[in-house]
Amino acid sequence: MRLKRRAVVVVACALLVLLVFPAFAWAAGNDVGANVSKLMRHYAAELYTGVVAIFGLGFLANRRYRELATFLMAAIVVAWLVFSPDQIAKTARSLGNQIL
Repeated sequence: MRLKRRAVVVVACALLVLLVFPAFAWAAGNDVGANVSKLMRHYAAELYTGVVAIFGLGFLANRRYRELATFLMAAIVVAWLVFSPDQIAKTARSLGNQIL
């Protein structure tokens, strides 16, 4: 039952994106899935940046600069892991080749 609801929600969200942003969905040709995924990745990156900025302002307001630096470094690593998995794989392979 829950799986069916999730499927309906996912389909509804995809249709909403296609209806609201049809130019983005069809801009690069007929590959709608790739176009929508690029659009969603772009929005996710903007949302992530906003969340990091809001939490960063909290550290600045309390003058906790060391924690701010640690938080920003962790945020950069997480963003790199989430938004660039191909670079992670390439880096892991090159490190593995150098070690082994």
